[in-house]
Amino acid sequence: MEQKRPEIYISTDIESDGPVPPINSMLSFGSAAMTIDKELIGTFSANLETLPGAVENENTMRFWARNPEAWAACRHDPQDPETVMGAYSDWLGSFGMKTIFVGYPLPFDFHFIRYYLHRFTGNCPFGFSGIDIKTYRYASAGNPSFARTTKKGMRQFRDPDLPHTHVALDDAIEQGALWINLLRDRLELPRIDRIIDRTGGG
Repeated sequence: MEQKRPEIYISTDIESDGPVPPINSMLSFGSAAMTIDKELIGTFSANLETLPGAVENENTMRFWARNPEAWAACRHDPQDPETVMGAYSDWLGSFGMKTIFVGYPLPFDFHFIRYYLHRFTGNCPFGFSGIDIKTYRYASAGNPSFARTTKKGMRQFRDPDLPHTHVALDDAIEQGALWINLLRDRLELPRIDRIIDRTGGG
């Protein structure tokens, strides 16, 4: 019998100047690689140059106008998308095991990441699927309702010491912890209060 390979959850958050690639550009993204034991074993983040011919969405830019610090963070030292996505693909492959994309909400973040990977590397290591935290919560709740899938509705599963800053890597780590808490609760495993940082970052 084939031995089951361990899985690494790649919690990912992207920031953009609109809702749809390539009409709009991905400005920044961050990924946090986590295990079911809430170990943070790697991170990847980058700011990207905008796509040629892409445009800014007015509603999205109004959001950025209300969040100037986050806007400044995602526009600092933007890099060539082809270089970034090549490095990201190599980073995903460095774990030597199954990597699973985790998003909140999945359709938005995965849409950008998958488009950029295919456009600039010709391949998406995640394939066609990932885990949507909102859908998982809806399906696993005893009395499902969409209100329970909001961050407010999942307050008991969030780590209070992790901020939601609209800076991609911060938010990827925050939602990664949320995902692990949800998963461990569903599997009736003990709650782990804090992320165990194996990256050397603290």
